Amino acid sequence: MSDAKTIVITGAGSGIGRATARLFIAAGWNVALLGRRVEALEETAGDLPALLLPADVAQPAEVEAAFAKLPRLDVLFNNAGISVKAATIDEISVEQWLEVSNTNITGMFLCARAAFKLMRHQTPRGGRIINNGSISAHVPRPGSVPYTMSKHAVTGLTRTLGLDGRAFDIAAGQIDIGNALTDMAVGFTKGVPQANGQVAVEPVMDVAHVAEAVLHMASLPLSVNVPFMTIMARDMPYIGRG
Repeated sequence: MSDAKTIVITGAGSGIGRATARLFIAAGWNVALLGRRVEALEETAGDLPALLLPADVAQPAEVEAAFAKLPRLDVLFNNAGISVKAATIDEISVEQWLEVSNTNITGMFLCARAAFKLMRHQTPRGGRIINNGSISAHVPRPGSVPYTMSKHAVTGLTRTLGLDGRAFDIAAGQIDIGNALTDMAVGFTKGVPQANGQVAVEPVMDVAHVAEAVLHMASLPLSVNVPFMTIMARDMPYIGRG
């Protein structure tokens, strides 16, 4: 790897992770792509220079092995996350809950843990951890118990890392994203359930804006932090009454 700063992006095989990875590569960063499917990571990288780290974020040994390949780490974009089909809690299987929590909570914990350890002991020490939260960390969508619970947990992780990291020059922040147009958000353009029981089409935004926001957060000096940033399609039904 070159002398440029290094970022690990989890969930780099699609969506927000893919868009962010390509922007960071274009900006001259050393970019490590972490995800379960090596084919998807290869598709993200294309002909661009990147380190591929095939790993399941929910598996401790795989996470440890992936981060052990890094001589240095300046930024972790802790991005990997999944959701399940909307349903009330009694219609959600325990297996679905465990699948979401294993990725969105345990996976976030394991990657943050590995990054924190590396940043704490490297020379010069320090770095930045950016967690992918969600507007669900503030208000839920109907039928989103597993996902919403997981994103509240991410907020707890961000706040605690931001406190504990101070002693080791580690900054921690969170980006809460609303209606970025990825494969997971295509349904917004066709109509999704609202709090009042109606189904409505929602505005979306280009995922490139999310990538640009992450790059801004990552490029700040470690003496500066953005603890929480919300970026959203302007007219989505979040600000206001219902």
